[in-house]
Amino acid sequence: MTSAPVPADPPPIDPALRAALEAELDDAVALRHALHRDPRLSGDEADSRDQVLAALGDLGTPELVADTGAMLRLGAPADAGRPAVAVRAELDALPVVERTGLPYSATGSVAHVCGHDVHVAALVAVVRAMGRVGHTGPAPLLAVFQPREEKAPSGASDVAADPRFAAHEVGAMLGVHVQPELPRGTVSVRGGPVNASADEIEIEVHGRAGHGGYPHRTRDPVLALAQIVAGVHHIVSRRVDPMTAGVITLGQLQAGSAPNVVPETATARGTVRALDASRDELLAALREVVESTARAYGCTATLTVVPNEPAVVNDEALARTVARALGSRRATDGNGAGTDGLVLDTTFRSCGADDFSHYGEVLPSLMLFVGAADAGTTPGAGPGLHHPEFSPDDAMVGEVARALLAAVTAAGAALAPTADPVAAAAPNA
Repeated sequence: MTSAPVPADPPPIDPALRAALEAELDDAVALRHALHRDPRLSGDEADSRDQVLAALGDLGTPELVADTGAMLRLGAPADAGRPAVAVRAELDALPVVERTGLPYSATGSVAHVCGHDVHVAALVAVVRAMGRVGHTGPAPLLAVFQPREEKAPSGASDVAADPRFAAHEVGAMLGVHVQPELPRGTVSVRGGPVNASADEIEIEVHGRAGHGGYPHRTRDPVLALAQIVAGVHHIVSRRVDPMTAGVITLGQLQAGSAPNVVPETATARGTVRALDASRDELLAALREVVESTARAYGCTATLTVVPNEPAVVNDEALARTVARALGSRRATDGNGAGTDGLVLDTTFRSCGADDFSHYGEVLPSLMLFVGAADAGTTPGAGPGLHHPEFSPDDAMVGEVARALLAAVTAAGAALAPTADPVAAAAPNA
């Protein structure tokens, strides 16, 4: 996999394209409301996909992908030999009962509490704006409306492996996510790992059942599991380099059916995440702690690992390209704000996970984070991603769309035949 080249200077955004984007935002917000009001779970996004395609109108011929997703290309056709810039937006929602009280709140047991409705509406605004002005971007644009980000089997993995996606010769893949851990008006762009890998785990401890009044006749799996839980949470603090990031979370424990019975089995379920810690070393240490602790209490234990997503690793050159473009648009008013109303951050990363990582395994990719913590609030203090009360306000559609437009323009220029090969070889921006 070759990194995206770096142009010498960030290209300006066509003023007509910028104006066209602003003109699309009201309709994009209306689309966001429609998607938010009637969300769909992973694997059931066909209705949401069709709403998106209806909003795109006759801008091109969509291709269905990953069962309930779709792709739409603007600019030179796929057989023209021009590498495209692709942008991913997620269609699915979560099995959560929403508590936002918004007039367009979902009323069932499914809700957009991760911001995917904002991402989709923002991408639709960018596509429609480019269609309105006849696509003035420096490279073709491939909009990917992807299903199944929240649940395996991964929609991103399916799209990345699809020959129809490969036929577009994507040279750079972009994604965006609203982020309540960042202040409003901030867009974070950096190279390297920015989201962690995530694997699901199940620990099952087997003991000897018996009467609670005769514990010496039993081998208590509950006690063994309790010690395993305590031991597991020391792995990161004592087995992982403190300069790297990883986390083990056990979020579900289950044992027994009566208060006076020592059960035969006890189970725990959770996740293992590695940002720049070694994923393999974390899992190996976990297995050692689980098996040896159970054995110390006269029990046996099994660890089952269900691999999910690898880490999201941003392409270094592509990150420099986009960061340079966003940074060059800073105003001279002393507060670092750009002409797009965005402040560039190059530090944020988290142990959240995203199946966007699968694109990065086959082509240069970049995930951007757009701040969602309102002014006057402490980032991360309010309802976060997946919380029943999390819902960015409508202005976030425009903020995400402006960040995407800047990123698409910069990445497209890097892929254009006129990209400066000398600058592309530069080690730093």
